[in-house]
Amino acid sequence: MAQNIILPSLSNTKPLVLIAGPCMIENEEMAFQVARHLHHVTSKRGIAFVFKASFDKANRQSLDSPRGVGIRQGLEILSRIKEAFHLPVLTDIHLPEQAKEVAQVADVLQIPAFLCRQTDLVVAAGETGRIVNIKKGQFLSPNQTEALRDKARRAGARDVWLTERGTTFGYNDLVVDFRSLEIMKSFSPVVFDASHSVQKPGAAGTTSGGDRQMIPALLRAAVAVGIAAVFLEVHPAPENALSDSHTQWPLESTEILLDDILPIDKIVKGRKHA
Repeated sequence: MAQNIILPSLSNTKPLVLIAGPCMIENEEMAFQVARHLHHVTSKRGIAFVFKASFDKANRQSLDSPRGVGIRQGLEILSRIKEAFHLPVLTDIHLPEQAKEVAQVADVLQIPAFLCRQTDLVVAAGETGRIVNIKKGQFLSPNQTEALRDKARRAGARDVWLTERGTTFGYNDLVVDFRSLEIMKSFSPVVFDASHSVQKPGAAGTTSGGDRQMIPALLRAAVAVGIAAVFLEVHPAPENALSDSHTQWPLESTEILLDDILPIDKIVKGRKHA
């Protein structure tokens, strides 16, 4: 079992937390490269940081799409990153039987958006006693996420976070209704997923498309509402990424993005404490 790490306290009124990492673990070298760089830039700015990466991308449009390194190797890599940088880690689970094994390493178990209503999965995650981050399904209203939170809480989750990642808008597109953040804030710490909010599901034929150039604008708007954390997928070479190549942010540009949104977070939350 990996060492226990003290997680940052997520609150919509406390300083912003960054949840970031590659969409999926393509290999150990790349995962370490991303973790090392993000650890450096967040430490320099005094930002709490949770490393995220998926060992399996089970929600793929094509059978030929890469899915990652798998649960065994993925958890080994996450454990080594956790210990090397003393970072909390977050990863997805897709099946109830994965929960206990993943909880031996991950500090936060994430429920993918398409699976957020799967009661057995949410309950299994909660029963581990870990923090559970539930992605709001593209098909749900913000009000419906309160029931999802209650499922995980009643099962024993240490805490529950809710993540906004856009709502289905016609075919092959998502739109973010920023009223959702205010509604969800009334009953949960809120995370804004900037990467998946600019996704265009299925728009690239057998893969998803997207527009990463919209990430900064959406992040600024979300942070201005006053939220607990931002979720960002980053990659050393997004155009070559094996998944979500259109929506991952360039690793080397992470600092610019953080310096863009952190002053907004400080102003918004400072005013609330005044």
